[in-house]
Amino acid sequence: MQRKRVQAMLHIENTSVMNFENAVRGARNPMNSWKRMDSTTDAEGNFHFGPNDLDLAVRLVRAGSDHRKFLRMVFVCMDVTAPLYWWKEYDTYKVATVANSTSTMHKIHSRSFSMDDFSTDHMTAGTRSFMEGIVEKLEEIRKRYLETKSKEDWYDLIQLLPSSYNQKRTLTLNYETLINIYHSRHDHKLQEWHTFCNWIESLPYAGELLTGAEETEG
Repeated sequence: MQRKRVQAMLHIENTSVMNFENAVRGARNPMNSWKRMDSTTDAEGNFHFGPNDLDLAVRLVRAGSDHRKFLRMVFVCMDVTAPLYWWKEYDTYKVATVANSTSTMHKIHSRSFSMDDFSTDHMTAGTRSFMEGIVEKLEEIRKRYLETKSKEDWYDLIQLLPSSYNQKRTLTLNYETLINIYHSRHDHKLQEWHTFCNWIESLPYAGELLTGAEETEG
């Protein structure tokens, strides 16, 4: 049966990559080789590796996780909108990550429900039709809760809410964590992980520092 693609599964925006210069300086501490630093930062604040620093960085990455500690100092911040079933898997990565999310507990009733609030891109026509009924029921309960402020109605919203509901979070993590994610998830069956890994591939110096590194090295 042909599946109708409707709603995007995962969306990443407002990406910022920070602290390359400090991370590279720290990478040179063990050998006191700061005079060999040749990287620059342009007027827009973009970091550019010099040949010496890039050679050192690549050698440390290839030497394994014990030697590439400087990657833990390269921070990435972005906004990610994704379904709850994907966030459940993402939450495996609790080391060196921070997240602030939109609240289902406090704000689930604040605006109308629609199909656009859910990831439905892989649903068959029959399942999508059933899902439309669930969304209509959620909206009915939401309107009733606004009138009654009943805890029973609030629980109905929370417990009926499907795992395909899209939630937005602002994340901060580092390049080392992204290595682990990339090598663990780039062949995953969920399309959301492919989208996330494609985003990783787009980050500065991803080929040299992220996608070519092995998660289990050390």
